Amino acid sequence: MEYATQKEALILAEYGRHVQDMVNHAMTIEDRQKRNEAAETIIQIMTQLNPSYKGAEELQQKLWDDLYIISDFKLDIDAPYPMPTPRSEIKAEKVEYPDQKFKFKHYGKIIEALIEAALKIENVEEQQELVQQIANLMKRSYLNYNRDSVNEEMIIDQLTSMSNGKLKLDEDFRFVHTNDIVITNNKKPTSRNQGKGRSKRKWKK
Repeated sequence: MEYATQKEALILAEYGRHVQDMVNHAMTIEDRQKRNEAAETIIQIMTQLNPSYKGAEELQQKLWDDLYIISDFKLDIDAPYPMPTPRSEIKAEKVEYPDQKFKFKHYGKIIEALIEAALKIENVEEQQELVQQIANLMKRSYLNYNRDSVNEEMIIDQLTSMSNGKLKLDEDFRFVHTNDIVITNNKKPTSRNQGKGRSKRKWKK
């Protein structure tokens, strides 16, 4: 008695062993015409196993593709569709990822983009205003990354480093207080109350 575990492994188990045995037999048929007829008969049986495939051209092509797969792409027949390319021969296209090398990952790309924008501003006052906003954003980002403590002097040094020493804060600049940032973060609207009451608000012109 031969057990299923002793038999050849099924290539496409959804079609069962009978279909695979028929495909194996079809490959032994020397007469090409008879081999083509055997393939057509196998496709009809595969269609009966998948009634929804009948009449749909794309699904019919899938059956022929599966027939080739079951034969390990060795069945030489005149099929209505070309033999598919084995997966082992398909070379995956290499996906190029943007080369983003951050000096300080916790600040992300937005802070770096703002610094680049600030460097292009010629007006000193406007540039300083943006630099101060960037510094406070850096502090906010740092607190999201590390809520235990924040070193403002370190943030200033990192801002200088990220701008290659071209951006500096005025001596009288003061960061937004840590408590104010934490309170603002805690007040962010949730999905339940976001936008609640907006329709009742009236704006004066």
